[in-house]
Amino acid sequence: MDDVLIEKIKNGNDHAFRVLVEKYRNHIFYTVYGVLRNEKDAEDAAQEVFLKIYTSLPQYKKQGFKTWITRIAVNHAIDIKRKQVRRQENQQVEYDETGHAPPSESVELLVINKEKRELLRKRIKELPENYRSVVEDFYIKEKTYQEIAVKEEVQPKTVEVRLYRARQWMKKHWKEDDFS
Repeated sequence: MDDVLIEKIKNGNDHAFRVLVEKYRNHIFYTVYGVLRNEKDAEDAAQEVFLKIYTSLPQYKKQGFKTWITRIAVNHAIDIKRKQVRRQENQQVEYDETGHAPPSESVELLVINKEKRELLRKRIKELPENYRSVVEDFYIKEKTYQEIAVKEEVQPKTVEVRLYRARQWMKKHWKEDDFS
């Protein structure tokens, strides 16, 4: 079915592309939403993904269409997320350079949060190696299970299990007072 549509699209049939978009619209939206966690951003990204799919169709080699478009969607969403993080970091650098705190936070709160983050970074180094990167990616870098799974080349369920086991390890080895 998909291969027939793809051939029609390659031959200039716009209706076939609309059918393809309709068929995979929800799948692409929920894929990018899983990374971006924002409905508006996911809607915009989904449209951009379909544009990428359309322009990339000549390179498609019948290797599993749904997998292929999912990979395009995930990579595009991760690129958007990285740009958002960079933008936030740049804004934070501007605050730091000007010596002003963001209006919503007091200087004391910023200092306390920075100290907690530093303590957490030090403590993360105590974690067993197989938990360290997922904990750092999830809690410090605020990546999604999907993003971590792509980076670690594992299934999102594996990331979930590692985080669960890491939390169990932390409960057993760390006192709650260490972080309050």
